[in-house]
Formats: sequence, C-alpha cells, structure tokens
Amino acid sequence: MEEKNLALSAIRKKLLGKRLSYKEIYAIMDQISEEKLGDVLTTYFAASGYSNGFTNEELFYLTKAMVETGEKLHFKGIVADKHSIGGVPGTRTTPIVVSIVAASGFKIPKSSSRAITTPDGTADDMEILAPVDLPRDRIYEVVKKTNGCIVWGGSFKLAPADDILIQVEKPLLFESYDKILVSIMAKKIAFGSNHVVIDLPWGQMVKVHSIKDAEILKEKFAFLAKKFGIKIRVLIHKTDEPAGRGIGPVLEMRESLRVLQQKDNRPLDLEIRSINLAGTLLEICLKDSPKKLQEEIKKNYGNSFGLATHMLKSQKAFEKFKEIVKAQGGNPDLDSEKLRPGKHSFEVKAERNGEVKTLNSKNITIVARILGAPGQKGAGIFLNSKLKDKVKRGDVLYTLYSESVYNLKEGKDTLKNFPVMEY
Repeated sequence: MEEKNLALSAIRKKLLGKRLSYKEIYAIMDQISEEKLGDVLTTYFAASGYSNGFTNEELFYLTKAMVETGEKLHFKGIVADKHSIGGVPGTRTTPIVVSIVAASGFKIPKSSSRAITTPDGTADDMEILAPVDLPRDRIYEVVKKTNGCIVWGGSFKLAPADDILIQVEKPLLFESYDKILVSIMAKKIAFGSNHVVIDLPWGQMVKVHSIKDAEILKEKFAFLAKKFGIKIRVLIHKTDEPAGRGIGPVLEMRESLRVLQQKDNRPLDLEIRSINLAGTLLEICLKDSPKKLQEEIKKNYGNSFGLATHMLKSQKAFEKFKEIVKAQGGNPDLDSEKLRPGKHSFEVKAERNGEVKTLNSKNITIVARILGAPGQKGAGIFLNSKLKDKVKRGDVLYTLYSESVYNLKEGKDTLKNFPVMEY
C-alpha cells in the first residue's frame, strides 16, 4: 500500500511539472508492472511525460526502473542490437540486419515490438514465419544455435511497465520522444545488448519532424548509453517515404525476403538501408573484437560494410535467416513469392499524367489499419509508384489488400479523407 501511495503522489507531482526521484519513479514502474494502477492512472502518467517531458536524470531513473522491475537476459561477450524508432511504414530492415550480423559471427538477440504507430511491428511480421512468443530458455537456445533471434519483447516480463504504457498510448497513435528513448533503451539493456545502432529517421510524415529534434534525441541516446556502459551509434537521416514498397505484415516480410534472397524485384532502397545499418553495427562490434579478426575482415572485405555486403550477396545472410526461423519453430522452406497478400484487392489508378510528389506515411498507416493490419496478416498497401516516379493516366499508383470485403470497402472509402499519395 505504501508503494502505491508513493506512486500516486509521484504522478500528481509530475502532472504539476515537478521532477521525480528514483524512488518515486521506481514506485510508479513497480505499480504499473504489477498492474496495480489501472489504465486511467497509467494514462495520467503517460500524459504527464508527454506534456512536461523528463530531465536526463529522470530518463536514467525511468530506464533503470523499467529494467529493474522486469526480467533480464544475460549473454557473454559482444551482444549486438539494432533498433529503429519507428514511424516509417514499409521499412522492414530488422530481418535483413539480424541475418547479416548473425552470419558474420556476432550475437544479435533481437527483441522486437508489435505495431504502435505503424500498421505492423517487426514481431507482427516475423510471426508469419515463426513463433515470436518465446520463453527465456528458448531464446537462449535459439541464440546459442544461430547467433540471433527475432522475438516479441512482451513474451515474458521484459521491461513490463513499458508494454503496459504502450497499450495505453496506442489508441492515440502517439509516443513522446522521451518515451521512445526510454522504451528502446530499457529493452536493449534488459536483453543484455552492449553494442547498439539506432536508426533515427526524421521528416514531415514520421515521428521526429526536424533535424533539431533528431539531434536532441541523439544526444539523449548517447547520455543513456554511457550511463549503462553501452557502445552506441545513432544514424540520423531524412525520410520522405518508405524504403520498401509493401505496407503490412505479409507485404513487408515479402520485401525483406526479396532482399535476403537477392531477387531481381527486391527493393534496392531497403537493401541499401539494411547494409548501412548492418555495416555500422558490425563496425562498432569489430572495434572491440580481437585484432586478428579485425585484420582478417580488412584483408578479405575491406571494411565492415564490405563484410555486410558479402553476407547479403553470397546469400549467407539468407541461409542464416532460415536457421533462425527453424530454431524458433518455423518452416525454413522460405521463398518471398510464397507470401501472398489478402485475396481482396483494389488498384488505385492515376486519373491524369503527372509525377508523384508526396507519400503520406500517417495516412498510409491509417488506411492500412482500416484494411485490417496488423491483425489480418495479408492486409496492407503495395506502392506501385514512389516519389518522383512519372505516371500516366491509367497507371496503377498503389494497390489495397485485405482479407475481408468489408475492410477493403472501408479502406477505399477512407482514401477520400486520408489520401495516400499526391501527384
């Protein structure tokens, strides 16, 4: 009872814009993780952070308390990880990056999220191919066997307060920058990661709207990483459109597999982004590796980016991904073209000649969710045209997919108020 009273007092204090001590923040995280506060009080705390923000010291306390009130994994040596702050549908780099890094000989146990502000999360996509709700012992087994895994972080009590906060934020489709930061870092620390690359896109249509905000977030990531002894690299880049063309679980996983299989129809933007992330992650891992390995990589591949490219082009990354799928309990007989989107579809065609000027990621998310994503795995949008593409009257701009006639109709009707593309 004393802990709950302290938590309530701390929430009131934060709503007034005052700073919290570690003891107060721990009490809040403890009560949230034990599901003793309820949705209303939990939402009050989430809202207080969104409106008032947190000091760097409070961010450290929040991250530490989230980790301490849940379970933790422990791996020996270098433990790699990559995370995108999200908000960009159709950019499913994780399966590619995990496969490249694991094939290169480094451990990369990946804790992934479900959809929050996009039509699908990595965990929503991966479970098409293999179970993602793995208990702690199975995660250890999979990583020992393959060097990597792609699992849902909520499958056991890993920073449980974070998952509960995500649920209360989901209906409004927002996360504060501070909450994004703490959520990511708590999961990395709880999963035992010590070498991390953060993918931080910014742009008008994604979570972070300006380069200034991106730089502030980068500094905060560096602050927390130093506090917890993590080597980190934050990659900031302007993003105006998805790196791939598919939006929704099946369509996005199909794009990732096309890159891993090096198919002719693979999205090259997604491939380049994945090599950049994997190469950067391998670079910071190699800096803490034995001199002999560093010299070997330099001699054979030039640098970490050459190594990442080799793993992809030689299909060693694809073979590694099949190993991971099999170890997690899925069928390793994989082919991108076996992944079929929903049977109900509608092509949106150009009514005039023109050039694609904008792709609205927020509207893409709204329409894809109405089509049924992520619950309907085959629901989503395929972008037949992307930015700066010239289109003629009658050309297909994009295609809607759903597993339900009703959802498809609703999706089509939604386009009037939430246009996906301007040309």
